[in-house]
Amino acid sequence: MSFDNTELKRVLEAALLVAGEPVPASQLARLFDPALDGDVVRTLLAEIAQEWSTRKVELVEVASGWRFQGRREVQAYLDRLAPEKPPRYSRAVMETLAIIAYQQPVTRGDIEAIRGVAVSTNVIKTLEDRQWIETVGHRETPGRPALYATTKAFLDDLGLTSVAELPPLAELDSSHLLEMPDAPTKAAEAPRALASPILGSDPTAEPRAAADRGEPAARETQAIH
Repeated sequence: MSFDNTELKRVLEAALLVAGEPVPASQLARLFDPALDGDVVRTLLAEIAQEWSTRKVELVEVASGWRFQGRREVQAYLDRLAPEKPPRYSRAVMETLAIIAYQQPVTRGDIEAIRGVAVSTNVIKTLEDRQWIETVGHRETPGRPALYATTKAFLDDLGLTSVAELPPLAELDSSHLLEMPDAPTKAAEAPRALASPILGSDPTAEPRAAADRGEPAARETQAIH
């Protein structure tokens, strides 16, 4: 069956509107027989995005593919469709996520050296359950500790296509996070909710000592990775 560009765009548009999740361009190309060339699909998607540019819904590319989403100026209204409050994450969870995002891949030992406190198993599990981090390998050192990195789902939730689009650390006033684990004098400088401007960690949580948060000092658990 032969389609002109207008009909092709309408099919792509319909597929994206009913998908409910990001769809890769390669998958969109296979909607047709024969499959469309990848460059053709991207050109058509760019044209669809332009056609929707004056509406309150936009077509964007994120890590997992292309999706329609509400523009920021209408988000407050759309939030009323799902009035339940989004989950609030502890400072420990957000700090750990931030370190993984900006230093990936990292081990628990790396995170502990930067934060200055041990990483609770519950913190890692929370991030894994949220599908924001995953194990991408193991470091070839004694014990072969797991290496953690962020996922496409993490980028999708931020509306990004790659970690290169994360805000520069300088903009978040948390440049000390770049201190690597071989700088023990910096280990006590726990990062202060680096990800909160992005993912909304609890802004009311005051920094507390590791013992107050129920986290043992990192030096007490150096064997944990």
